[in-house]
Amino acid sequence: MIDLPAAGSAVALLAGSLDAWIWVIPGLLIGLVFGALPGVSVSMAMALVLPATLYMDFLPAIIFLTSVYTGAGFGGSVPAVLMGIPGTSSAVATTFDGYPMARAGRHNEALGVALVASCLGVLASYAVLFVLVQPLAELVLMIGPYEMFAIAVWGMVLLGSLGGASISRGLFASALGVLIGTVGMNTAGYLRGTMGVPWLLDGVPTIPAMVGLLAASQLFGLVNTTFLVESEQDRQISLRRILQGGALALRHPGVLVRGASIGAMVGAIPGVGSSIANLLSYAETRRTSKDSSTFGQGNPKGVIASESANSSSEGGAMATMLALGIPGGGATAILLAAFAMHNVVGGPRFIDQNRDIVYAIILSNFAQAVLLVFVGTAFVFASSTIVRLPLRILIPCVLVVATLGAFAIEGSHAGPITLYAFAVLGWLLSRFGYPVAAVVVGVLLGRLIETELLRAYQMAGGDWREVLNHPAALVIFALMILSLGVSMWKDRRRRLGDAVSA
Repeated sequence: MIDLPAAGSAVALLAGSLDAWIWVIPGLLIGLVFGALPGVSVSMAMALVLPATLYMDFLPAIIFLTSVYTGAGFGGSVPAVLMGIPGTSSAVATTFDGYPMARAGRHNEALGVALVASCLGVLASYAVLFVLVQPLAELVLMIGPYEMFAIAVWGMVLLGSLGGASISRGLFASALGVLIGTVGMNTAGYLRGTMGVPWLLDGVPTIPAMVGLLAASQLFGLVNTTFLVESEQDRQISLRRILQGGALALRHPGVLVRGASIGAMVGAIPGVGSSIANLLSYAETRRTSKDSSTFGQGNPKGVIASESANSSSEGGAMATMLALGIPGGGATAILLAAFAMHNVVGGPRFIDQNRDIVYAIILSNFAQAVLLVFVGTAFVFASSTIVRLPLRILIPCVLVVATLGAFAIEGSHAGPITLYAFAVLGWLLSRFGYPVAAVVVGVLLGRLIETELLRAYQMAGGDWREVLNHPAALVIFALMILSLGVSMWKDRRRRLGDAVSA
């Protein structure tokens, strides 16, 4: 599978090019900072630095952009852990257990776990890419709308059935999220739920809605609290405890491998990306863990599952982009734009004619993952000081940053309005015992579910029996029903146990 002469040429190419390396650490730092800003996406960070790459050679330009990509992949977990605010949509599941760990005074360990899991996820995905770049891309071409629809529904049902104290409330919250996610005009030209508001024609702004549900609603619940971490002793920043957290990630190799595998496969599917990969990995890890009842209360395995998946999805998306010339998401679309700026066309011909450059890009990402351990540790150590700020200062600052980020994404008042409307909705859901995370999953997956269902229906000419010709989709649906049944059985046993103990 590996072209050894081309790999040797790639090593020589990287060893003889100082320009290929001087941009790695600045790129990681830019990615970390932008990823840690709520509402600022990875693709936005890469788009802002894209013009600077016009004056670089091709290889240094791509390495610089992938460094930003790698740094932002982890950067989103920092506010997710410290404040319950996902810096990027790919860090949503990190908040589920990372934030409870921080509230319990274990922010150092949570950030260490997230950092090591993220770095190992990048390494694992690029190792797969290095060996299987062409076969992986060919496998992705076999995934059609039926399989995409099944994967999206499975992710939604998994999170809905595992969220909150009641499966029915979790599924209701997921369904509510899907309804919100399908507001606007669909691909068939039908208009739903806009209430005459022009900026809802393209749907509810996803990032402001997500930040409002997960972040602002959390902050509303902290108005009578003095600090994020109550104990003064636990508010200390400790490099030793950060490193201990990193070692903790290594104690769960099964969770790491599962997360990296899910991330690489889901990340390779165009239009899906890391925001779904981390949710699927978290849900599957929680479902299969013996201590599933502790998830959502500060279980480090939840952070490992999320971070290993969202980081490994980078390698999967790069496989699709390099081998097929198809962007897996916004970040790889920016990379393709950089290719075009240097008069390079990605795809099969690029791999055949420039295999040494392809290997050089992959090998540079191995180095980025290793360097991220050191750069990320310094960044984590500095950012952990947030827990020492009084909430009377922190809450207004975070709300201002979130508001500016929401405005920057939409370029109008639609972003801030969405942010605060969904903050109120999130607060109400939390107060009445409905899992906010399940609504977020529905919002993220709603448009994807509807679009793939319409595509499948149109391709089948309205004949629903066509699904029988897609065994992969049927297997996914069967696994979904099985996992839902197991979750309901566990929920029933727990309720009976609680009734007996009472």
